[in-house]
Amino acid sequence: MNFSFELPTVVRFGRGAVRENAKLLALGKRAFVVTGANSGRKSGALGDALCALSAEGVAYEVYEGIGSNPNVSACRTLGQRARAFGADFIVGIGGGSPLDAAKAIAVFAANEIDEQRLFQYGYENGVLPIAAIPTTSGTGSEVTPWSIMTDDTAKTKRSFGGTLTFPRVALLDPTYTEKLPRAITFDTGMDAFQHCFESYLSMRATPATDALCLEALKRFSHCMQPLAEGKLEGIREELMLISMLGGMAIAQTGTTLMHAMGYPLTYFHDVPHGRANSLVLPAYVAALDAYRPERLREALNALGVSKDKLCDFARMHTDDCTLHPDEAALQFYAEQTSRKDPMATTGVPGDAASIYRLYRIVFPD
Repeated sequence: MNFSFELPTVVRFGRGAVRENAKLLALGKRAFVVTGANSGRKSGALGDALCALSAEGVAYEVYEGIGSNPNVSACRTLGQRARAFGADFIVGIGGGSPLDAAKAIAVFAANEIDEQRLFQYGYENGVLPIAAIPTTSGTGSEVTPWSIMTDDTAKTKRSFGGTLTFPRVALLDPTYTEKLPRAITFDTGMDAFQHCFESYLSMRATPATDALCLEALKRFSHCMQPLAEGKLEGIREELMLISMLGGMAIAQTGTTLMHAMGYPLTYFHDVPHGRANSLVLPAYVAALDAYRPERLREALNALGVSKDKLCDFARMHTDDCTLHPDEAALQFYAEQTSRKDPMATTGVPGDAASIYRLYRIVFPD
């Protein structure tokens, strides 16, 4: 048995995680803090972080304009702004978009490079240290090296990352998710589940990632009914833990077919990430049932549901979606998806024709 497991991030989880760990948060003397237009302030995370930085004598500049699906160009501009401020570390506060943006900004702040160079890991001047404070329970980005960027040149979402882009510190306080509306909680919660599900089904899975995923899937099984009924108050802490465990797993395995098929739906149709993956989940399950049925059965057993029940649960999440890509679009998405790295880790045929047939399960006419 041979495998590796890399997680250089220091994690603190629980109520008051930011307020009680100011010294951990202070990774330098000058912080460039990035968050969304609303999430940082509404959740209380931004206020807690700025108080913690001030208590440690850290100077900071705050940018509160990170939107959904950040693009490379905007992050490059913010990297230049962080460099002009003299930042020696980056703090990302928010959902997946601000945390992913923080990683790109940390690269651009340390390196005067063009946009496409971001995706060629290995940077001459390294990467500024990153502290991550999540305010949603979905991406697990606080414990992964991966960052998903909108690349308007390639007209898709692309990822980058490696050892240097792991956050140095992740401070997870579930109270920051208490004001999230039901739709966002469901979208992000599904993303957290999908990371665990895909990592377990990945060809790169190891005994270590299996342990993380099985624990997370069992925990998610108890969250499914409250999510369906909108009874969220008792599960917010669980969802943040599931998100973190899923992040730790995909930090090792990466994602697979479901994420790859979902990216075009987000890029071209602005479908939220977790919901886009939920749309394609029935096709993903069908592919795994055909080519890796035993492994799929193990994951479903951990969830305590049949494949049909899982697909019904995902469809409940997408009932209001009126998306109908035409034939040319589906052919294009299939071709684009077939070239993505996750296809090599799924264990099913990854040619464009096979992926097109899977898209047709999602969009039959």
